[in-house]
Amino acid sequence: MTVAVLGAGAFGTALAIALARNGAEVGIWARDPAHAAAMQATGRNDRRLPGVELPETVTVSADLASFVAARTLLLALPMQQLDSFVRSHAATLAGRSLVACCKGIDLATGRGPTAIIASACPSATAAILTGPSFAADIARGLPTALTLACALERAGAALQSELSTPVLRLYRTEDTAGAELGGALKNVIAIAAGVVIGAGLGDSARAALMTRGFAEMSRMAIALGARAETLAGLSGFGDLVLTCTSAQSRNFRYGHALGAGEGFDASVTVEGAATAEAASALASRSGIDVPVTDMVAALVRGRVSVPQAVEALLSRPLKKE
Repeated sequence: MTVAVLGAGAFGTALAIALARNGAEVGIWARDPAHAAAMQATGRNDRRLPGVELPETVTVSADLASFVAARTLLLALPMQQLDSFVRSHAATLAGRSLVACCKGIDLATGRGPTAIIASACPSATAAILTGPSFAADIARGLPTALTLACALERAGAALQSELSTPVLRLYRTEDTAGAELGGALKNVIAIAAGVVIGAGLGDSARAALMTRGFAEMSRMAIALGARAETLAGLSGFGDLVLTCTSAQSRNFRYGHALGAGEGFDASVTVEGAATAEAASALASRSGIDVPVTDMVAALVRGRVSVPQAVEALLSRPLKKE
């Protein structure tokens, strides 16, 4: 086994399916033994990705030691759990290629996924896989293009070759900061887009929000060392378009519920909620103007109502674009 996916959520499972269909033997580590047993017995992940069969070359287990011999580990874990997981298992993960498959900014440290990996497990090769993708599309074998970011060019090229399939096309960059921040910040804007539609403000307002949101994403990312062209690519603009326009996006659905004044399933991971708070704090420390992010952070915490947030954004001083 050369590749293992650590995390049995929808995205990790979909990646395992795609790689197995391409001829790889793939392991999936599930934190919950009952979940692992059910997946192994049924050949499906009905809890997270119902209706899709696992190829026979996919093995599922709750025993992490079963998979750490794999040279490439895809860390398909919630962003806010990544730091504690890598630190807890640093000795086991040492020397491997660790590819983060989560999007966000850590609340406690203000770091992105590759910085967390580098800090907690410096002997590992850190990379991130991000971009416009829904797990259901990948699992069904629909064409998908993603960004693979790794600061080490040769290691990144090797991972690109290893993880690409005929229908899962990976584009490579060394700009880990840009890929991380694009994937993280677009989730915040997707929540705002959901609020716009849920509150009945219309598609024209959503288009304006997406445009100003992208300008905000780019401003913050470039100020923090990212390249403008990375934000204009799959991991920035591409992912923003997908998640702001589809109800398949958990962040969009969460925002829609906020805008409509409805409840939302607390068991569903919404990375953009924590990222809004982390990004707002990081921008404040760095002197970067991020009004949409600040307002989403306030909405998530219940510090403002939707009408108050809309009024605050619409009453900002007029300026050049």
